[in-house]
Amino acid sequence: MKNSLELGLIGNCQIGALIDERGEIVWNCLPRFDGDPVFCSLLNEHPDGEGHGYCAIELLDQVSAQQSYLPNTAVLVTRLTDQHGASVEITDFAPRFHQYGRMFMPMMLIRRIRRIHGNPRIRVRVRPLCEYGSQPCAMTHGSHHIRYVAPSWIMRLTTDISITAVIQEIPFFLETSATLILSTDETIPDPVEELSRRFLNETIAQWHTWVRDLSIPFEWQEEVIRAAITLKLNTFQDTGAIIAAMTTSIPEAPYSGRNWDYRYCWLRDAYFVVNALNRLSTTNTMERYLRYLVNVVAGTPEGRIQPVYGIDGRARLNECELESLPGYRGMGPVRVGNQACEQIQHDVYGSAILAVAHIFFDQRLAHKGGIPLFTRLEPLGEMAVQYYDQPDSGPWETRKILRVHTFSSIMCWAACDRLSKIAVHLSLAERALYWRNHADQIRETICRRAWSEEKQSFTAAFDGQTLDASLLLIHDIGFLAADDPRFAQTVAAIERELKQGSYIYRYIETDDFGVPENAFVVCTFWYIYALAALNRGDEARRLFENLLAHRNRHGFLAEHIDPRTGEPWGNYVQTYSMVGLINAAIRLSKRWDSAF
Repeated sequence: MKNSLELGLIGNCQIGALIDERGEIVWNCLPRFDGDPVFCSLLNEHPDGEGHGYCAIELLDQVSAQQSYLPNTAVLVTRLTDQHGASVEITDFAPRFHQYGRMFMPMMLIRRIRRIHGNPRIRVRVRPLCEYGSQPCAMTHGSHHIRYVAPSWIMRLTTDISITAVIQEIPFFLETSATLILSTDETIPDPVEELSRRFLNETIAQWHTWVRDLSIPFEWQEEVIRAAITLKLNTFQDTGAIIAAMTTSIPEAPYSGRNWDYRYCWLRDAYFVVNALNRLSTTNTMERYLRYLVNVVAGTPEGRIQPVYGIDGRARLNECELESLPGYRGMGPVRVGNQACEQIQHDVYGSAILAVAHIFFDQRLAHKGGIPLFTRLEPLGEMAVQYYDQPDSGPWETRKILRVHTFSSIMCWAACDRLSKIAVHLSLAERALYWRNHADQIRETICRRAWSEEKQSFTAAFDGQTLDASLLLIHDIGFLAADDPRFAQTVAAIERELKQGSYIYRYIETDDFGVPENAFVVCTFWYIYALAALNRGDEARRLFENLLAHRNRHGFLAEHIDPRTGEPWGNYVQTYSMVGLINAAIRLSKRWDSAF
């Protein structure tokens, strides 16, 4: 069966796993999101029953499969049926609930198997790999557990299934139920069925509580709730970092070579995630990320920050290509690390300050920003002033092409603009004027050098004639008012040049890898924002409904979409794309007080 991105996601903000429609765990890294992929068959495709790098619960003679989430949770249920009508149900989750006054989120996956009908015969295959798929794990076992030992981790499988049946992969009849607990190398003193049931009930209750506190739009509630849970699962609670996606090296298009490791925290992406979650009232996630960001900024020399950091805040993400994994559908290379950490991307100063600005104005926060934090942010503003008109790799992270990207310059303007507004809020009149003057100077330069009379549009770079989709955000960021004719003109130019069918391409010019083949999903969401701001709501709703129709069965979006077939490509689940869904729904939905 060919790998696809029809995958469910489970997790607990410490680890995450992707599960295919047959109930096979195809991706899971230990001991955290950016760790060694213990289960990696997503990048190491295997014929049924062969190969390694997965955890499968197989129903012999299976003829159908159904999969869905328990409502308003991250608990995934897979039902398998065989040719005789016998069926089993697999419930997968990662425990997450309050215990002893703190959030309990162990490095643990639980798989509960239950007979539904008939006499199902199943086989359990647990075949982890280590060192990025380069070798099998050493294995030892006891009476009720198996230890899988790797150089950097140990995983213990505790189960009430026959250990011999698991090790030798012997089929057996499932009489009532069975449980697999994949966790750290610690003894589980309780009966596994009893413990797993308690953990399941506590985890369901915790997700229900979390969802209940969301502020959601009237329309598309189910879609927004699933997107919000997904964003939450991509946050690393220990540090507050937010990863761009769970995976590495899912190509942006077939055989394109555009295969990148997204298991890290991009300041730009994280700002958009924080902004979306704040609109949904999930302030705890925002507060944790702000602490992460402040700590990252504090460790940088003279306010110079990079676009992406590790989830532990580390700066070096050395990129390399692996030979041990063939890649998604054999489309390598598989990369670990990301060279973007070395790139110059001047928009990061705006991304950081826009995110932190919440802490000064949001009255819900227990610890609001004051003068000391403002003083710590000012060096970022100085970097924005210094570099707003200097070449960089831009928001699309071109590796060999450096230009003065208009989006980067606008984000530098936003850094100064928000610092001025924060200073006013803190009654720092002199600093407010200082930053306002810089913001006005940057704005004047952008309007003079990035506006094309020939195109009647802002352009992708200073003194250029090409376009890119990030220009759709000039109103959203606050650079232009919705009724400024230059905003409508820029949107019209993007429609002419970057719109193909129902999708917006990020750009259509040749980059380091040629001309992009697929559409970058979030760009169409940005276009929807722009249409809504221009009072073109009917068009925006049609495009939004089209994107919703191209989610997978669980409501997830990858990074890219093939506009011809609707097939998803790129790393998965992509936080950028899910943010776009939330923000578009909020903008387009009927108001609660006018919906009845």
